[in-house]
Formats: sequence, structure tokens, C-alpha cells
Amino acid sequence: MSKITSTDFKLLLETLELAKRGQGFANPNPMVGAVVVKQGKIISTGYFHGIGKPHAEIEALKNSRQNVAGATLYVNMEPHCFYGRTPPCTTAIIRSKIKRVVCITADPNPRVTRRGFKELRAAGIKVDIGGPIAEANNLNEAYFKYFAKNRPFIALKWAQSLDGKIATRTHDSKWISNDQSRQYAHVLRGQYQAILVGSNTLRQDNPHLGARHKKFPDPVRIILDSQLSLSLQARVLRDKNVIIAAGSSADKNKARLLLKKGFTLWSFSSKHIPLKQLFKKLYQAKILSVLVEGGGEVLGSFVDQKLFDKIHVFVAPKIIGGRAAIGSIGGTGVAEVKLAPQIKNISFKNFRDNFLIEGYAETI
Repeated sequence: MSKITSTDFKLLLETLELAKRGQGFANPNPMVGAVVVKQGKIISTGYFHGIGKPHAEIEALKNSRQNVAGATLYVNMEPHCFYGRTPPCTTAIIRSKIKRVVCITADPNPRVTRRGFKELRAAGIKVDIGGPIAEANNLNEAYFKYFAKNRPFIALKWAQSLDGKIATRTHDSKWISNDQSRQYAHVLRGQYQAILVGSNTLRQDNPHLGARHKKFPDPVRIILDSQLSLSLQARVLRDKNVIIAAGSSADKNKARLLLKKGFTLWSFSSKHIPLKQLFKKLYQAKILSVLVEGGGEVLGSFVDQKLFDKIHVFVAPKIIGGRAAIGSIGGTGVAEVKLAPQIKNISFKNFRDNFLIEGYAETI
């Protein structure tokens, strides 16, 4: 049976810290970090910087100024073993004469799962598996969900008043949350591969939907617009990093114009955009994670269909009131409280007088 020592555990935690540096850039690959240890000392480290660049294991091997023969390689996810954008990591590890590989988890990608370990062991390399599994799973939760459910990881995010409103009766929403909350919301955007809003939000707010953070790239913008009512001058159309989902009643002339301009347009045969079909296409497009920002009816449709994994809810100490004000979650809702989706593993963050509630759904 594999034996993970306390020293192994600490070094595996280091691989996770290294892996985090690739957040926002690794998609659609997992975030991976690697550490090479020889004679009890770290001689090299590496992490995956992004598509087409060397994997963490390869970077760690190349970065070493010492001969890595006989060393131990620590990595948070199973080394890949097939030719893709880059050659197999297992081949490089074997050629380098690494003596032992310590890894936290298997890769859920069926092209890799346990095959990487098998190749290494067949070459005489000792492979030990284990360590901080919960932390490793949490870091790459979107990647694991993508392969477990054949769809992207889905998170819902909104900012609301104490009485659960996201806008006043005049649709004003600037700003319910404070500036610190909004800055953190931009960081959140950078942590997801795509961000999704509906056409009402687009018309009312004309949002930028970018990370606006040097540390992260802008996510893919996904627009649900059944009738294609969006303005061609909308800020989300500032570049081609956009997917527009349209229904059967979409403006055909605008559809042709959007396609001519080079935007990605997915047309569905139903009047309203079928979310499960949309997410099947997103899965095929290798979109690992989606942050849904609303508005209320869009958020409600995800809740009604129990199609979400996580929530990020900013709450501000304001009371908007009024029956005509916009509630945070629209849709049909549940008929009985016992049928309501339950949120688990709740955590809280404070941003001066605002706080953020985060948790996971037990719906899917």
C-alpha cells in the first residue's frame, strides 16, 4: 500500500500552491504544480502556465540545474500519457530517470486515468498516491466536475440587499454592493472560464463582463438572447471572445450580421434557450466552468432546473423594499420548502459592511 509521509504531505501542498499560479490560464486543462526533490532538498519547481506551454512536470524537470536522476517528483495530478498539444509527461519522466513519483489524485480524463501511473510503474518508477486530496479536489473542482457530469462546473453569482433584491422598481442596481465586493467579483470572473448573462441584463446594464484584473484573462462571454435583441454596440461585443445563444424567434438579419462579423452564434429550435442543450454544447467546446451572473430570471431558471454547483452571494446592508423591485431569484420556485435546493459547506468573507456567502448545491 502507498505510504505518504508527513514530508510528502507538505511537499504536495507546495505543488498545490504552485498550481494556483496558473489559475485562469490553464483552461481547459487542470491547474498543476510540480516539485523535484533530491537528497532531501527541493532542486526545482514548475507549474502549468497555459495551453501549448510545457506541463508542470516538464517545466520542473527543465528548470533543474542538477541532474534529476534518482530524484522524487511531487505533482498534484497524474502525469498525462498521450500526445496532445505537447508530448506525454510520462515519457519525459521515465527518460529523466526519476526514481519516485508522489501524486495526490488520478486524472479524471478517461484518456489518462490510471494509465499514467501504470506507465511509470512499468518503467520501474515507484508511484505513491494520496495526501491532501480534499484540497486538490477543491483546486480543480471544475475539471473534476467536467468529466464526472459531462458538462461545465456551474456557479451562480449575484449581489443583493438584505431583503433579497438585486434592483429597484426602476431597475437601478448601481451599486448595491460596495467597491471592495465589486473588486473581488472581478477576481471571481477571472477564476471561471466563461461568464453568462441574459439579454435583460445586457439591455439594462450594458456590462463589460471582463475580469479587469492583471492577474487573470477575460472569460468567454456567453449571452442568452432568444430574440437577438442585443445592441451591436454592446460592450460585451468588444472582441470575438463571445458565444451568443439564440432561440427560434431570433432576428434573422441580426443573426447573419453577427456571423458575418465573426461572432459565435448558437441557434436553438425552441423559443426559449434549453439550458441542458446549451451546456452540452459548452462541454463539447471544452468550457470547464461558467459563472452565471443573471439577472433574476436567468438565475431562477438555473435554480428551477437544479443546474448549478456553487453560489457566490454578496449581501449589502441595504433594504430596497417594494413589490415591484427585482428579486434575486426569479423563475417558478418550489411549491414546498422541503423541495428547495439545500446549500452545504457554507463559508463567509467580509468586505467592510458587505459579506459574501459561498456554498455548494446538493442538487446534481
